[in-house]
Amino acid sequence: MTTADLGEEMHTLVERLYPLCRSITGDGVRATLEIVGQYVPLRVHEVATGTQVLDWTVPQEWNIRDAYIADAAGNRVVDFAASSLHVLGYSVPVSRTMPLAELRTHLHTLPDQPDWVPYRTSYYKPEWGFCLAQATLDALADGAYEVRIDSTLADGHLTYAEHVIPGQVPDEVIVSCHVCHPSLANDNLAGIAVATFLARALAEQTPYYTYRFIYAPGTIGAITWLARNAERIDLVKHGLVLACAGDSGHLTYKQSRRGDAEIDRVMRHVLLASERPHRVTEFTPYGYDERQYCSPGFDLGVGSLSRTPYAGYPEYHTSADNPGFVSPEAMADTLAVCREAFAVLDRNRRYVNLSPYGEPQLGRRGLYDSLGGRSDAKQAQMAMLWVLSLSDGEHSLLDVAERSGLPFDTVAVAADALRGAGLIKA
Repeated sequence: MTTADLGEEMHTLVERLYPLCRSITGDGVRATLEIVGQYVPLRVHEVATGTQVLDWTVPQEWNIRDAYIADAAGNRVVDFAASSLHVLGYSVPVSRTMPLAELRTHLHTLPDQPDWVPYRTSYYKPEWGFCLAQATLDALADGAYEVRIDSTLADGHLTYAEHVIPGQVPDEVIVSCHVCHPSLANDNLAGIAVATFLARALAEQTPYYTYRFIYAPGTIGAITWLARNAERIDLVKHGLVLACAGDSGHLTYKQSRRGDAEIDRVMRHVLLASERPHRVTEFTPYGYDERQYCSPGFDLGVGSLSRTPYAGYPEYHTSADNPGFVSPEAMADTLAVCREAFAVLDRNRRYVNLSPYGEPQLGRRGLYDSLGGRSDAKQAQMAMLWVLSLSDGEHSLLDVAERSGLPFDTVAVAADALRGAGLIKA
């Protein structure tokens, strides 16, 4: 499948998921995971309301069937059926008739962007409300309006899912994306799409690490996953949070709390070597679920990859973040960087030179002959010498690539040849 084809398929997945009303709990999350499960097999977990998860408690489950504001003639001037953004997330049920003056206290708009609908929630405080374009609000005449939100807030479950690709070792790389936002294409349907197609690509290989993909509601979902996996958290060696993966901005990598985790080094190396325009930023305890995985009690080596970061583009958390805002090309590029990074991460080893006294004779082992006819023969030869020189059990192949200035792939291929000749061992 070509890069263009992959981009188009990811965009199709975004379009399929876009109409669903997602929240931190509820049937919208389940419907989302059901569609993702058509692309990769998922193990779905249900965690009951009231379950203690670290310092948090799994909340009641929220579901909504219909909502609207209707004028005196019965015309729906705001209609949940038109966009799931129109209702304040986690709104309690309401069925009333009230004057516009009273209704206004429950309305949310963006005066600076009068044609866009904002995304707003009230997860942990019982409220109700509607989100609408400022232009729509300005057009409403004084008078009485019928207000109805047909929702339920009751004991139920929080839902998240995992997809695991077994590796040669049980040590894990986690890839996490949030599934709680309603009709927002970049934040975070593009992240879901890139994660899903990354999982499909890795499943076609025999990776060294075990890769665990986590599809969970933001904050409470990641906290729930951490609480339920605390006893095996030492298996997680590296991780990446994917978000805002489909806009036209340059790639941005946010480092882990450690700042020197292996995933941080790998991402910096890959982005720099690719010559893509990009930014690398320091960790801050605000953003997406990297802040949960990096919390000091866990301190996992988990960074975050996006294009334009959260709140960094005007369309963020508005109706303008629609499928037209994300492009197949941008998602394909994000996917390509993930694949390049994990190719480095998966092959980055420390070796020990088994013939460390003087330079071993490569010619009689056929290693020089194997380079015959290669356009990069000199570079490949230098890679062998560098690997032998730095294979002291302390330096990784990424160290070799950075110190020598040689491409990581060239270094890794040289290491494979030397290992095959019995000159180095992991």
